[in-house]
Formats: sequence, C-alpha cells, structure tokens
Amino acid sequence: CGSPRPLRADNVSELSPPQPLVVLYNGSSLLYIPDAILIPTPFYGVIAEDVHLYSGVRLFHVHLDCEPTGSRPFHLTVDKLEEAMRKAISEGLNVRAVVLVNPHNPLADVYSPQEMTGFLEFAKRHKLHAIVDEVYMLTVFEDTVTFHSVLSMDSLPDPQRTHVMWGMSKDFAMAGVRVGTVYSDNRDLVEALDKLGMFHGVPGPIQHQMAILLQDKDWINGKFLPENRLRMQAAHRYMTGELQSLGVPYLHRPAGFYIWADLRKYLYEPSFAEELSLWRCFLRHKVVLSCGQAFHCSTPGWFRIVFTDRQQHLTLGTFSCFSLLMIAGEENRYREMLIFFPPPFSACSLFCPVFL
Repeated sequence: CGSPRPLRADNVSELSPPQPLVVLYNGSSLLYIPDAILIPTPFYGVIAEDVHLYSGVRLFHVHLDCEPTGSRPFHLTVDKLEEAMRKAISEGLNVRAVVLVNPHNPLADVYSPQEMTGFLEFAKRHKLHAIVDEVYMLTVFEDTVTFHSVLSMDSLPDPQRTHVMWGMSKDFAMAGVRVGTVYSDNRDLVEALDKLGMFHGVPGPIQHQMAILLQDKDWINGKFLPENRLRMQAAHRYMTGELQSLGVPYLHRPAGFYIWADLRKYLYEPSFAEELSLWRCFLRHKVVLSCGQAFHCSTPGWFRIVFTDRQQHLTLGTFSCFSLLMIAGEENRYREMLIFFPPPFSACSLFCPVFL
C-alpha cells in the first residue's frame, strides 16, 4: 500500500468473508439500527444484502449522474456527499459512516490522493466513520495510472474513524479464498472485530498458505503482477474494441475486471423493467452480465461486463452478446413500426424480425 511508515500488526484484523463490511457495520458497535450510512451509487449490490441481512442499518444513496454537466459521468465529488448529507439530515436520519470504494466497483474509477483526502476531510467534518474498501488495489492495468492507498498518506484527517479493507480474492485471482483484512488505528474497533473471530475467522491452514504466498515478494512483483497486468490490458483492449465496433458507449477506466457499459439504446423504453427484460434475454442465451439495478444505479440501461477471461471465452461471449444486442435493436425498431402499422396492417410485409 506504500505506507510511509511500517504498519502495526496489532492494527490488523483478519476476517472471512473477504467483504468484512458487514462485520464493520453490525459487529463492531460503530452503528446501531436507527443509524444510516452514506454510499455512492452505483455500488456493489451485495453490500446492501449483507447490511440488511445482519441489521436494520440504512444505506443512504449518494446518486451519481450518468450525464453530469461539466464533469465526467458518475463522478463522485465532495459537493455531492455534502448534498446527500443535508438531505439525510432533513429526513431525520443519524448518519454515522460513509463508504468509499477505491478502485471502484462497478465504475472502475481510481480516485486520486487529492480526491480521497477531500472525501476523508468531509467525513471528519461530520464526524463520520470512513470505511475505505481497497479490495481492487492491485487491479490497475494502465501504465499511466497509479493507485494510492489512503494508508500511503503522510497523515489521515481522522485516523480513529478511518478503517481500510482489503482482500486476497481479487488482486490475486483467488475467488473462493475467503480472506479479508481490516486495518484501523481504532483499538476499540480492532478488539471488537477480533472477538468475532469465532464466527468470521480465517482457518489456520489458509492463513499459513497466504503468509507463504505474501512472503514471496520477488515472484509477486517480478512475475505475477506484471503478467497479470499485461493480460488485463489485452483483454480490456479486445473488449473495448468490440464495444466501439458496435457503437456502445462505455466508461474507459484504468482498473478492475469489468467495464461499465451504456446499453440504454437497446431498451424499448427507459425503465428498469426493460433493463431486466434485456438481462433475462442475455441469461437465456448463457451470457451473464450484471444489470445496473443490481448495483442500485439510478438510471436504467447500464450493465457491468467482466472482461478478465481467456480469449476464447471472450470471443464466444462477445459474439453471443453483440448478436443479441443487434437483434434487440431490430426488435425495438419493429415494435415502433407497429405503432404506425397496427394489425391487421402490420409491418410484417416490410420487415421480418427474429424473436428470441
């Protein structure tokens, strides 16, 4: 993480699952049922499921605009956090924390040290716990972009209320290995998390294997990370090239395993029902994409496309996906024609669509 000073081992709590957000929210006495958490949308939808499963703590959405004026799409700013904070207070909510995901899922944004400092200073002004999720820390694949952990800062605005999470599964391509960590200077929090080891602890054999892996810094830095970065670059280049050939807008971002793509033009009407219909069409034909409403996106039609796979799988998947999109576009045009050519004078004589 590039910390300017050695991290203290007794400030680390190791947990399973690798998303210890739920433990932070509900097991550490940070929050209580009437409290609320600010979280920018879109965000990884399982967070909501975990929070609702364990408690009644409310997630208060900070909606990011896909078509903002004067800034990049879905751009998180301090002003948007302040606006959401005012709105939450006006609704009588007791906001106690803010979630910051960097690199972001599903947007793949990498926030700069200046942006993260601004977010953490916002949290300090309002006495909020800042829960910083850095689980995609090592997935930056563009050579011109560098990820900066908040732990690399010379000093944190509010170290007692800043808690950093990381896990093995993403950065080391080890999906299913349930290892996550929380780093915090807050001793009360760390002790509370340690007491939950009986329920969320990592088995000893897995801890031993992970320790051996992390000690091999020559292999990690000299072979694994460079090769992983090259493969991600190639896969991202292929997928974005395919999207461009089809004229599909997307966010070009330097990190993550996924691309946030704008498929709104393939919806017959701008609704989440239509988005779900398109998602089901993909699923019926064995193409798995994640629709925007699964990430609590406020605008229907955005999908997350995972591109980190073998080339043959990407080729097959993109062919199926884009074939379905072209058919969906033709179906929408056909449905529009039916408005002008209603039965019995249908447009079938002019165009014969292929229905899925």
